[in-house]
Amino acid sequence: MQLTGAQIVLECLKEQGVDTVFGYPGGTILNIYDELYKQQDNFLHIRTSHEQGAAHAADGYARSTGKVGVCMATSGPGSTNLVTGIASAYMDSVPMVAITCNVNLPLLGKDTFQEVDIAGITMPITKHGYIVKDVKDLAETLRKAFKIARTGRPGPVLVDITKDVTAAHCDYRKEKISEEEPEKKYTSDEIAAAVKMIKASKRPFIYVGGGAVISGASKELKEFAELIDAPVCDTLMGKGAFDGTHKLYTGMIGMHGTKTSNFGVSECDLLITLGARFSDRVTGNAKTFASKAKILQIDIDAAEINKNVRINYAIVGDLKQVLGDLNEKLEKMDHKEWIAKISDYKKKFPLSYETDKLTCPYIIEELDKLTKGDAIISTDVGQHQMWAAQYYKFRSPRTFLTSGGLGTMGYGLGACIGAQVANPDKLCVNIAGDGCFRMNMNELATASRYNLPIIEIVINNNVLGMVRQWQTLFYSQHYSQTIFEDKVDYCKVAESLGCDAIRISKKSEVAPALKKAIASKKPVLLECIIEEDDKVFPMVSPGASLSETFDAKDLAEKSKN
Repeated sequence: MQLTGAQIVLECLKEQGVDTVFGYPGGTILNIYDELYKQQDNFLHIRTSHEQGAAHAADGYARSTGKVGVCMATSGPGSTNLVTGIASAYMDSVPMVAITCNVNLPLLGKDTFQEVDIAGITMPITKHGYIVKDVKDLAETLRKAFKIARTGRPGPVLVDITKDVTAAHCDYRKEKISEEEPEKKYTSDEIAAAVKMIKASKRPFIYVGGGAVISGASKELKEFAELIDAPVCDTLMGKGAFDGTHKLYTGMIGMHGTKTSNFGVSECDLLITLGARFSDRVTGNAKTFASKAKILQIDIDAAEINKNVRINYAIVGDLKQVLGDLNEKLEKMDHKEWIAKISDYKKKFPLSYETDKLTCPYIIEELDKLTKGDAIISTDVGQHQMWAAQYYKFRSPRTFLTSGGLGTMGYGLGACIGAQVANPDKLCVNIAGDGCFRMNMNELATASRYNLPIIEIVINNNVLGMVRQWQTLFYSQHYSQTIFEDKVDYCKVAESLGCDAIRISKKSEVAPALKKAIASKKPVLLECIIEEDDKVFPMVSPGASLSETFDAKDLAEKSKN
């Protein structure tokens, strides 16, 4: 049948099972928005306050569901406003399709009003990018975009369509999109070699990254850990892949990981790396990372093998499949002495914070108690992000949404909106610092417009907390441009944007405020006033080894000597 390009875009979205789109209209994309108007029964369109919010919302939608998130924007500044959100998705392997429209084909390359080469701009931060200049190519291009976004190592794909293509007509034939099983590229001999390494180990340690969440490998991971009787740590992106309340769980690894995880990885004889990429924030000094261990890496992306850390053996494949095959070949193992040593570390080095005042860890622990871990938590970037990762006990995958690779301040609120739209029956909470909240606080208007019952917790210490922590520890307390000396009232901001707001300054106010916010079924901001010099511990100094992890007690001892 003959359809316009705009109609083909929406038909292709239906083929892919897309029913929700985040975006902002503008001149070059008007034909698509006109068609969206006619098809309101088929699509929920969330108009965010800013295109960056749309990209983050599509990201949160994707992370919380595993589906491809979709965002749309017009040409020029509309499309460039998506860039940070696309980059965030790229760094964290989030499946997303960003659809932009550009000026008419004859006007391309002539510095036309609101013309930019968005495909060129986003080339380094997408899995692939397309410019559609002929309506006959449109449907096939969109199908390819979705396939690329969701298969292998997921990631964002950009499709830029000239405006005249959205108005042109051509034949369209609907295609049925079938789910494809990941192709097995590894052999039984590779599985056997990995099994041999595991059986030979006396002190195995499992290091879990975001790939375990993406592949849906939680069940296989639990079985694997229990079979080989090994402790399990995770990265920021791996949160929830392994139950945070399980007896084998040791907490996060890396710069703000637990001493148990960091010391355990430093002392193990086999590090089993599952869907993780040895980020600098995980390894510390890469030359000394897991120096006593052989390293077995399982990852879907061959480019990650031997990229940051030299490893001993690798299997390239889908983690869920690989673990399933390993579990079939493994027998129950017993590492009683090793587990006892790790258990002693857990008792000796628990996470701790000051209990005589209101702190972010206390707030997060109260949130965990009230929700029993059954909430979707998003965060922005900084101290509050680390505290959330440390003190909320993530029990299942796709419940922690955070910008791990790019570290995007302002990410969390948009992501929380996307997650709430995707999961209307789940409690969705964003934890932000006051610095991050300022980046995209206009998205509270989006939450109130669509009556999304999100909770926005703003940890207000009137400083850029993590930057200040570094300035305190490494820059002679030179607090250059990190103190907020202004009169912004976040509660009034929230109320002016249509949300309820509660200010908290005492520990006794936390639980009642959280209960009230949860019960309200409306968007609510909780402003929590904490001290400016609270710090995230444990910590590994930049360039130091994980074995040099220190906390507040260690600093106090050091200052005495």
